[in-house]
Amino acid sequence: MKLTLRHFELKTRHPFTIARGTTIVQRTLVVELEEDGVRGYGESNAISFYGATLENMTAALESVRGQIEPRRLADPAALWEELDPWLSHNHFAQNALDQAAWDLWGKLRGAPVWRLWGLTLDRCVPTDYTLGIDTVENLLVRLREMPGFPVYKVKLGTPRDLEVVRTLRQATDAAFRVDANCAWTAEEMIEKSHVLKDLGVEYIEQPLPRDEWKAMETVYRHSALPIVADESSQTEADVPRCEGLFHGINVKLGKCGGLTPGKRMLEDARRRGLKTMIGCFTESSVGISAVAQLLPLVDYADLDGALLLAEDLAAGVTIDRGRVIFPAENGCGVRWKR
Repeated sequence: MKLTLRHFELKTRHPFTIARGTTIVQRTLVVELEEDGVRGYGESNAISFYGATLENMTAALESVRGQIEPRRLADPAALWEELDPWLSHNHFAQNALDQAAWDLWGKLRGAPVWRLWGLTLDRCVPTDYTLGIDTVENLLVRLREMPGFPVYKVKLGTPRDLEVVRTLRQATDAAFRVDANCAWTAEEMIEKSHVLKDLGVEYIEQPLPRDEWKAMETVYRHSALPIVADESSQTEADVPRCEGLFHGINVKLGKCGGLTPGKRMLEDARRRGLKTMIGCFTESSVGISAVAQLLPLVDYADLDGALLLAEDLAAGVTIDRGRVIFPAENGCGVRWKR
């Protein structure tokens, strides 16, 4: 296999704000693996909150180039396990490589990854569309720009949280999900959950900081709405810890190290009776097409990353008013545009 690493700056359609800050340009790493003229692609964003930079992701992958390039791709999961001792310190780098390996593997075998895993698309849930923190006026504009979604995810973590949801409720009958990105206290979470339930919110994502496990016991017992872990659900080891403290987990491939461990996390969560969700960062269709392979395994999906961009890097999985449409392309369905 030939390994190629590329850096890009992805401009967002609008400034995208969550409780931790605002993104206007998202830096991203794309990995290409080529074998016999067939190319597979994977992607990881540089996310400072998780310590992922283009520089340290690139350095991590360069350190294993000598183990990758002399071989032919047989089993992406086996490759992940073999390289884990060298890449486990950088899950975002690990993820980009793992995505590329699965995309290449499916293309070499002439079938989509989901089908090769024995999954079907019969009961796939729709994705939400995310509304970042902004003025109420701007949020109403964003809502009108993306009409027809059956569910919208609303980023919260400001003194105006309830006002925002009340105003948006007047503009649409769609279901809401809210994500506080660790910005609330336990008392605030419990109080707001009762109001948000009456406003048609399905669940609350990551209300408290990741390590406030004791406070989550109180929240879990008294919340009027289900709670889904995000920052508290980073790797496979977090799944059993979330049991009894959250009602579900959100799997993001950059945090856990790729499709290989991400699929295991979802399967483990389902065995434990937890709801399952897949999420994304502000990724191009390279990363979105990869995580979408897990769609048949989840109860909720947040796959709108490429919709938040001014320009995409690739063609692949697309979104039509929440419906996730898989392309005819094999592997993860990625077709490079550049």
